[in-house]
Amino acid sequence: MVDEKPNKYEHQDSLPIPTYDEAISSRPSSSQSYLGPEEVSHDAERQALLTTHRPHQRNGYEMPTVESARSSLDFLPSSGGSSRRSSAEALRREIQQMDIEEPGDPNTRLRASRFSKRITSLTHSLSSINLPFRQWLPSGQYLRAKIPSWPRALRFQPNWIIVGRIFAIFLVVFIIWLFFISDLFIVRNARMNNMFDPEKLRTYVLNHIDADNTRHNLQYATKYDHMAGTEGSYSHAIWVETAFQQAGLERVGLEKFEVYLNNPKVGGRRVAIVDPPELQWMAKLEEELVYPVEWAAQQTPVFHGHSKSGNVTGPLVYANYGSREDFEHLASSGIKLEGSIALVRHYGTQGDRALKVKAAELAGAVGCIIYSDPAENGFLKGEPYPKGRYMPDDAVQRGTVALSSWVVGDVLSPGYASLPGERRREPVANNPALVNIPSIPLAWRDAQRLLQALKGHGKKITDIKAIGGIPYVEWWTGDSGSPIVHLMNLQDEREREGIYNVLGRITGAEQAEKSIIVGNHRDAWCFGGADPGSGTAVMLEVVRIFGELTTAGWRPRRTIEFASWDGEEYNMIGSTEHVENRIEDLRRDAFAYLNVDVAVSGTDFKAEGPIFATALKRVLDRVKDPRDGNRTFRQIWEENQTTMASLGSGSDHVAFLDLAGTSSIDIGFDGAPFPSHSCYDTFDWMNLFGDPGFQYHKALAQIWALLILDMADRPILPFDMNVYAQEVAKYVNELDKYVQSKRSKSSSPAIDLSSLKSAAGNFIISAKRFEDWGSAWETTVRESGGFEPNTLAQQRIAHNSKMADFETNLLDIDGGLPGREQFKHIIFAPPLWDTSGTVCFPGVRDAVEEGEWELAQRQVEKAAGILGNAAKSLIA
Repeated sequence: MVDEKPNKYEHQDSLPIPTYDEAISSRPSSSQSYLGPEEVSHDAERQALLTTHRPHQRNGYEMPTVESARSSLDFLPSSGGSSRRSSAEALRREIQQMDIEEPGDPNTRLRASRFSKRITSLTHSLSSINLPFRQWLPSGQYLRAKIPSWPRALRFQPNWIIVGRIFAIFLVVFIIWLFFISDLFIVRNARMNNMFDPEKLRTYVLNHIDADNTRHNLQYATKYDHMAGTEGSYSHAIWVETAFQQAGLERVGLEKFEVYLNNPKVGGRRVAIVDPPELQWMAKLEEELVYPVEWAAQQTPVFHGHSKSGNVTGPLVYANYGSREDFEHLASSGIKLEGSIALVRHYGTQGDRALKVKAAELAGAVGCIIYSDPAENGFLKGEPYPKGRYMPDDAVQRGTVALSSWVVGDVLSPGYASLPGERRREPVANNPALVNIPSIPLAWRDAQRLLQALKGHGKKITDIKAIGGIPYVEWWTGDSGSPIVHLMNLQDEREREGIYNVLGRITGAEQAEKSIIVGNHRDAWCFGGADPGSGTAVMLEVVRIFGELTTAGWRPRRTIEFASWDGEEYNMIGSTEHVENRIEDLRRDAFAYLNVDVAVSGTDFKAEGPIFATALKRVLDRVKDPRDGNRTFRQIWEENQTTMASLGSGSDHVAFLDLAGTSSIDIGFDGAPFPSHSCYDTFDWMNLFGDPGFQYHKALAQIWALLILDMADRPILPFDMNVYAQEVAKYVNELDKYVQSKRSKSSSPAIDLSSLKSAAGNFIISAKRFEDWGSAWETTVRESGGFEPNTLAQQRIAHNSKMADFETNLLDIDGGLPGREQFKHIIFAPPLWDTSGTVCFPGVRDAVEEGEWELAQRQVEKAAGILGNAAKSLIA
């Protein structure tokens, strides 16, 4: 078919030749875009170049069949035609022109200030620059008339237009140089690296977080199971990577590590009573199907991550919560534990399931079964799922039994990153991070039969604290004459399984090398509705909002890094390997780490990380409780007299705080127990019971985003050293009480804490002097109308660096905790054994716990010296 359109390249005789004036009057702007409809983006080409990696198919665990994450963009709130903004230009116009509904000022607009117009092109002729003194400069015609005439053979005829332009360039450069050198160059502080009014930015974030987007994100995140190392987890990585790219983050990509993981073999798990014959019985093990058979989602098998592969039999013994004290009580009661199968329940006096198994191992047991009791999470608390939020009788709480308190990250590469090709590997056998007896989780439906079989064996339990909530059970301890139980847990173990973090960033304008890191883990034991899907759903909405801000031209002062971690459920692997891979960079340049694990499982806001106390309260004062729109979360926080707890263990902040010395915070909405680590933790559970309407997802996204803004964009880093110093003094007093309580139970020598108390007192004094400088800076800038001289700006930047370095200065870099040297922080670390809730000054507490009093005194002196030097560095 012949194209009827005229050839646009054909010569047209009739085209008139414009005059010079006509030509220059119609010249297009140099900043105008000419991208035509025929020009195709390179995105499609880049997508085609991505290679598809399909993780190793497990022996015994069939990978879920999932649709391509890259083709599922209908689940991304910001994608395609469902987006409320179809182009960056339209978004920029909206942010610059839209009305912002603020209290008392409904007509305010988020717009760039008159000082913030960026230079978009330098291609205009310098002859168009109208300098204020140009009228006094001699014209080219005048100069030509005054210069003597040379003989034609020697005559040089300069281009005076070019000469004038060169002169103008040197003049402009000289003026700018003069301003900088003489410190006359001052900037409006509030606009130094931010085109937009910070208050308008916060209002924009508050008003544009969308609850429906978080709902949509969670609906996709829970479509199929996604344990670390599986196809489901990799597919999720691609999905998150695509969301990061659509938001416009920079340097988006996958970060791969090869780590030790395990999964059960086909037919390799069994719990059964094998003797006496009349009691023979076998547990069902697996949960009932949460979704119909035809549903594409596949449920993960019931097992413990990093559990010991084994096949054992022995008499059954019930050991309550599985703490060392529980096993000691049985032994003192004459109950023989050697060769037994220990049955213990979740939660209680030993909350760490790995330490339950380890305690059973140390007591002589050859296997350990951990069940979920309805007294802690089941019908005794309220209606079980699907009628209520609690675990039904067949629900099983999976989880890791890696000794995370002893080694965190890949258990075969403690202290260094397990990069692809890394040759250094620790052996699996006798690994200090792994237990040495097999274990398995169980539903109370199956545990009921085991407990019933113990009737008449051992001692009848009368202590109400040791009696669970399973009905139709007479509670006995069991003994060496108990029914014989067979526990089989055969695992497919691989030392180099790929896991994938997803990373992206927004580069800062003032201190690009300094980072605020924002993280949430992506892998789940099954569908992961609350844990961690709610956190992923919220983070993607936060990323979308920051993408809109950057599209409009905004940049933070400091770089913001976003991270979706893999392998957290096994042993915080993804985040730890990332930290170990860039440990020196983080110790030097990471200002803060903001973590969310379970974003929403209830309505009670919780936060850990005292150095963030003031910044967090400022944020909470802006966000209202969805249940009561008249009260902010700060009002509720203060009414309940809530305080910032010290950071515990069990999530991705551990490596950042305890290994790298990066100040960290963990936030979320907590509540009553939910089907944690069970396949009942689904989107439906969240939609019905966890957060109907997703208003608390929205609230957490608002809190998280505002906190990121504060950390990344306030001129002075909003840490509160005064609060931190006061909390450290409390930690020392709590340590003193702990030591005294331990001494009262034995004839142990006294420990002198005077040096540590003195160091804590000096920290209070130094923190006060340090914070006074920040107050003086604010007064100076305010009195100068918001202008900050260059020298003062440099002092402020140095002040921020000292503040961020304080946490790093609390590391015992050349030593670490005795026996678990991977952990370097002298104030915070996971507990070795103690589960009292306070784990501050772990080096001292570990030694006291083990009765090593001389070591405890040496740890006191070491902690005092490190804390004292860190305090001095604030005011040096």
